[in-house]
Amino acid sequence: MTTSNPIDRRTVLGASAGTLGLMVAGSAAPFASHASAAQTTRLAAGYGPLVRAGELLALPKGFSYTVLAESGTTTVGGYRVAGDQDAMGAFPGADGGSVVVCNHEVGGDAEERVPHVEGLVYDAGAKGGTSTLVVSKDNEVLEHYTSVAGTVDNCAGGITPWGTWLTCEETDERAGTHEDDGVTYTFEKDHGYVFEVDPTSQAANVGKANIPLKFLGRFEHEAAVVDPATGQIYLTEDADEPNGLFFRWTPPAGYRQGKGALHALAADGAVEVGTLEAMVAFERNGRQVTDLSRATRTSTTYTVRWVDVPDRDARDLPIREQLADDQVTRARKLEGQWWGDGGVYFVSSYARTDDGSLHEHDGQVWFFDPKKQTITLTTIFVVNEDGAGVDGPDNITVSPHGGIILAEDGDGASQLIGVTDQGKAYRLALNLEDDSEWAGPTFNAAGTTLFANIQGEPGRTFAITGPWGRPSNARD
Repeated sequence: MTTSNPIDRRTVLGASAGTLGLMVAGSAAPFASHASAAQTTRLAAGYGPLVRAGELLALPKGFSYTVLAESGTTTVGGYRVAGDQDAMGAFPGADGGSVVVCNHEVGGDAEERVPHVEGLVYDAGAKGGTSTLVVSKDNEVLEHYTSVAGTVDNCAGGITPWGTWLTCEETDERAGTHEDDGVTYTFEKDHGYVFEVDPTSQAANVGKANIPLKFLGRFEHEAAVVDPATGQIYLTEDADEPNGLFFRWTPPAGYRQGKGALHALAADGAVEVGTLEAMVAFERNGRQVTDLSRATRTSTTYTVRWVDVPDRDARDLPIREQLADDQVTRARKLEGQWWGDGGVYFVSSYARTDDGSLHEHDGQVWFFDPKKQTITLTTIFVVNEDGAGVDGPDNITVSPHGGIILAEDGDGASQLIGVTDQGKAYRLALNLEDDSEWAGPTFNAAGTTLFANIQGEPGRTFAITGPWGRPSNARD
């Protein structure tokens, strides 16, 4: 039940919460063509002030939420829900409903696991994977089942143009025995791959979803995005020592993208299929950009080129160690990405000089234009020393109502943050229970429901509904 009492921003964000520490994009930015370059802005109104919408969330007035799944409980059919829910993809379902594929970032040292189902398990010793929720138009859960299992740390991923979900392992652990926090576990196979999940049914994934797409590289994957025009796949890496890379896979000659095409390439376990390259960016004067944190002003634009990955299966060295600093452009915590406006929006969650970054920030959003072969900094959150602003943007989605939605994985209050198509940031949702991170924002086909996760204990999957429309750019 929604009350009319606004959530006190000072309570949530501290006394200096008048700004988000945001620098908005200028005229070169795809979704912020009317914003002023490099101006620190106050919060925009968005959909209005947040009010308590129940025990768990604060939302704008008129919005409400439904909990679709909670880890440790059972849903329809006696399905036992795994935790650590992360990125998700939503697909059209029957009668106006939705099918939502949900990643579970479960590592080898976890006590729980995504339930193993014959024909869906990649590695019997691993505990991560994806679950699929079939929900009605009114967001009632009709089915809930395992769609891939026996993977590790399924973090982000991406929706393909042909209506499947790419789920990515954020690890590069090899087969063998490992120890983490005093817990010993054994993997039967190498990890660090991408898997493709079919949302149409559990049966459609048997013998397929557990096939790794090895040609997309073995590294600490975060997200994957497919160019609908070319079939090229862009991949982010969330890693350090050294920091991660932005990758591009180009399919082989004769490849025709569509359902089954990636599995056909992967069926025999082939690795050297198509071309896997890492990005290197350059300033206008031709100077190489070694680290994306070099950019401190929005509308900064770099041209990009691509460097072949020597050993994409990382047999001897992680891919990011195979390429020297003078060959590539790195970034700390390359996180979520989403296709929109003819290109790729991707996130660098934060940067600190003590992790090898050139400059510090609390989040960047970049736009890659595949036609121009450029990247443009559309949004940057400056370091907020008192925890009053936004920090640690992670998963991202492009909103059908304009702009983008970011899931926070930082310090302090845990929020969903929107950025309007004019570059103005606003608060969309607040986790009232604790500071556990948000993850997996994705809209249904009609744009009437935003599905999202809070990765806590317990982890929960939400359906958020309300009077969606173009968010206001006016000051809050």
